[in-house]
Parts: sequence; structure tokens; C-alpha cells
Amino acid sequence: MAHLIEIRDLRKTYETGDEPVHALDGVSLSIDAGEFVAIMGASGSGKSTMLNILGCLDTPTSGSYLLDGIEVARRSRTELAHIRNRKLGFVFQNFNLLPRTRAVEQVELPDLYMGRLAFSARRRRALELLRRVGLGGRTGHTPAQLSGGQQQRVAIARALMNEPPVLFADEPTGNLDTKSSIEIMRLFTELSEEGITIVMVTHEDDIASYAKRQLVMRDGKLVKDVRR
Repeated sequence: MAHLIEIRDLRKTYETGDEPVHALDGVSLSIDAGEFVAIMGASGSGKSTMLNILGCLDTPTSGSYLLDGIEVARRSRTELAHIRNRKLGFVFQNFNLLPRTRAVEQVELPDLYMGRLAFSARRRRALELLRRVGLGGRTGHTPAQLSGGQQQRVAIARALMNEPPVLFADEPTGNLDTKSSIEIMRLFTELSEEGITIVMVTHEDDIASYAKRQLVMRDGKLVKDVRR
């Protein structure tokens, strides 16, 4: 069976001053559907570069990246944007919600860009997703009326709107208290058990422990790959 994500000898080099910086230095790995993977490492280890390339937000200098069987390493920005809209969902540390927009409308945004659903179907799916993340009673609230944990749940519902097979999370608990962090990680665990692939960058060992697989980056290289 083909892997959902497969990278081979992936390299990303930045020319800064006299010495090139190898943000990724020959990384190879594969991730299967439904895996919950944490990428860890110190600042400058390459974990954010890895997430950006896997999330089609950046392109590698060289190497191969197959996403659901499609080579995406050499795609144009327009093509990458189309792939992101169809196949990928994103959750960020700062939530990235629109300040004056109601929760249900925040969740609808990805489909507004895609134009896949009629208004009634889009609204119905957004409401279903908010119920799924435990916010069925907060659909009309703006970010200012929600706690940090609730805002992140809205962001997760939004990321799921277009039914992506892969969810990328960049330090998703970085701005949350301990209780909210645990709730978010339990939600990620449930989504993974439902078959959604989750790739998460974190620097916190206790957060990474929720993932069934931990990748450790150092100096642009993958130095550890541990499965539980």
C-alpha cells in the first residue's frame, strides 16, 4: 500500500552570507494514513522547515516529496495552493481567526475559497464540525467571546472543513494552559483514530507523548524516529 506522505533525500538550502545553511540535509521518511506524528527538535533543527515543505507552504531545494502518490516537490505556487486547499488542513499556535467573525463563519472559510458546497450544505457542515469539537453552543461567538482553548477548537474545525486527509499543527498548544492543552491533544488523538493523519511540530515532551510516533530533528537531519 502506498504511503500518504513519502519524502526521499529532501534538502533545503538557504544562501546567507558566505556559508550556505542546510535547513534540511537529506531527510527521508514515510507517513501512513491515520498516523499521529510529532516532529521535535531545538530551534534551528529544521522542524519548521520540514513542516512548511510537508504542508506545501515551501518547496525543497532538491529531493522528492510524494503526497498521496503525487509528486509535489516541483509544483508552482498556484499548484501548491490548490493542493493545500484540497488535501491539507492547518492549525497554528496563534489560532489565526478573524477577530469580528462568528465561529460558524470562520469554519466555513475554506469552502468559500473552494466553492465546493452550496450555502446550506456549507453551513450544515460547519455546524456539524463545531459540534464535533465540542462547541455546538458557541457557533455565534466571535474570538473575543471564546477562551484560548475554544478558539483553537474553532481553528481545528476550520481545518477539517474541506475533509483533508492530513492535518498539520504548528505548536498547537503553545498559547494554551495545561487543561486546554490536554483537551486539544485528546481531540487530536480522536481524529487520528478516525483516520486523519496528524503531523505536529512541538518542543514540549508531554505534548509529543500523545503522538504514536516521534521524529527528532537536529541540524537539518532526522536523528531519531520512535514509534509507540
